[in-house]
Amino acid sequence: MGTRSKRTERCRRCRLHLPLCLCSSIPRHDLGTRLVLVMHHREWIKTTATGPLALTALPNSELRIHGHRERPLDFRDLDTPHRRTLLLYPGDDVPVLDGALLAADRRPVTLVVPDGTWRQASRMGRRLPGLEHAEMVRLPAGPPTRWGIRRECHPEGVATFEAIARALGIIESAAVQSDLEELFDLMVHRTLLARGQ
Repeated sequence: MGTRSKRTERCRRCRLHLPLCLCSSIPRHDLGTRLVLVMHHREWIKTTATGPLALTALPNSELRIHGHRERPLDFRDLDTPHRRTLLLYPGDDVPVLDGALLAADRRPVTLVVPDGTWRQASRMGRRLPGLEHAEMVRLPAGPPTRWGIRRECHPEGVATFEAIARALGIIESAAVQSDLEELFDLMVHRTLLARGQ
């Protein structure tokens, strides 16, 4: 299974090579939290991007592609009185996402997660139009990434999927986080298998 052609067809849903497809293992979590994944257009084409897999497990989610000049994004539609918009931001100068922050405003959350390299994500977080109403938050310190497929350029950097799972562990429940992390571990395992490791 470790030896496969680079032309092997990939599953359109989980993006793994068909012999390693993990779609039958994807959980379904219908959550009050709405996920909006904002992928840099250069990240979308990478087969090692982890964010799209999270979308498959979360029906209340959507993908928006950033960086196409002819199709600029606008997030004003997320500014509604019935929901609270939190923007996950990779920086030390914003509040930590924790129980106290959530208790201050109990409206259901729309979680906006930039997906790209640390640099791309930090730039997106500051430049996305229509998100002036959003509250920037960062994840609390946690274990190092388990995504050994791509080299992480920042010591605190984690895969987008891991960031989503950890954020939902705080906003929703530890059970949701655990379920998603099991799926992530399976993705890592099968990706390494495909590379003969």
